[in-house]
This record gives sequence, C-alpha cells and structure tokens, in this order.
Amino acid sequence: MLDTPFYIACLKLTGRRCVVVGGGSIGLEKVEGLLACDGRVVLIAPQAEPELEALAQEGSIEWLRRPYETGDLEATFIAIAATNDTDVNIGVYNDAERRAMLVNVVDVPPLCNFILPAIVRTGPLAIAISTAGASPALAKRIKAEIAESFGEPYARLAVLLNEVRGWAKGTLPTYQDRKAFFEAIVNGEPDPVELLRAGDETAVRALIADAQRAHEPATA
Repeated sequence: MLDTPFYIACLKLTGRRCVVVGGGSIGLEKVEGLLACDGRVVLIAPQAEPELEALAQEGSIEWLRRPYETGDLEATFIAIAATNDTDVNIGVYNDAERRAMLVNVVDVPPLCNFILPAIVRTGPLAIAISTAGASPALAKRIKAEIAESFGEPYARLAVLLNEVRGWAKGTLPTYQDRKAFFEAIVNGEPDPVELLRAGDETAVRALIADAQRAHEPATA
C-alpha cells in the first residue's frame, strides 16, 4: 500500500446509504464517523455494542440484526467491513468491487479501495492525516499535535470568512480578485487567528469590513 498514490477527496454523504458490517467497537467507531457526516447508516450484525443498539432504538441508524448477505450492498454508496471473520470481510469486498463502489475492510489494506485517514474536526474545519496505512499510531500522534495547533480559532475564522463569500462572489468579478481579497485577510496584519485566540472577534470582523471597503468598486 505504501507504493499506492491515494487520491485525497472529501465525500458528501448526506442522505446516502452507508453500510457498516460488524457490531463491535470498531463498527461503532465507523458508524459514529458516518453519522457525523449525515450518512444514512445501515448496520448489519447479529449482535451489536450497547451504544449501537441505542442508536438503532432512537432511529439514528437502521440495524439489520443478522449476518451479512450477498445483495446487502444494493443502492449503497459506501461499505465498511469491521468483523473478525475473514470470509465475511472478503465477501463484502468482492460484492462491493463487483458494483464498483467504495469499500474498506478495517485493518486489511489489500481489501480496501479507499482508506480512512485520522481526522481532526472542529466546526467546519477538517484536517486529514494519512500514513497510507503504514502506521496508525503515528497518524494518531500527528492528529493530537495538529488538534493542539489548529483548533477553535481557525474554525471560527473559517465561519467568519464564509459569511462574506456571497458578498465576494457578487462584488468581485474574477476568481483572482476573490482570492486576493481572502488572502489579504488570512495573511494580513494583525493576524486574525491571533486576534481570535485572544477572544477579540470584533477586531476580526473589523478587519473583514475594512477589506470589503478596500475592494468595493469605485463610484462615480
């Protein structure tokens, strides 16, 4: 897998059927990750962790309380196999490959056509860390360090900048104009991230307003 160049992408899962096979602790972790991205999660397992049972009882997931069967992946966008049964995992992989769909068998890189990076998620900000499967332990350490360095101030700045995206698109005529506008704020002085770390959101809003005035078209 280390020789495989992975194409990094962010998937929109809202409303899409996502199947998790396996009701253990790893299955729980994968279900929670899919739910966090608004996936329509279907769990397939004869037994499941209490937390998964609770999610099914409250209607957050659909639980098919039985072993996996060929055909369970119909109309499915993504499948994750998290069982300790090699035959079941291979079956899920083969079924998914026949359908040319996304599939990941946990901790078995040859039975994956995508891998799941470690994710640092704060508000709209998501940072992915991948070692191409070489060392999950190293990815975990990097995740902790990144989470400490790039946390709430960066996420809050993303929200504030998103608030003026509509203005920028309606006011600034070209992509290069919009790029220059946002880069002047993000990389300008005073540093908006440092202002947010200090709790001074008002000053950041003032920076953005100043940048808007500077980029307003001249009036006759």
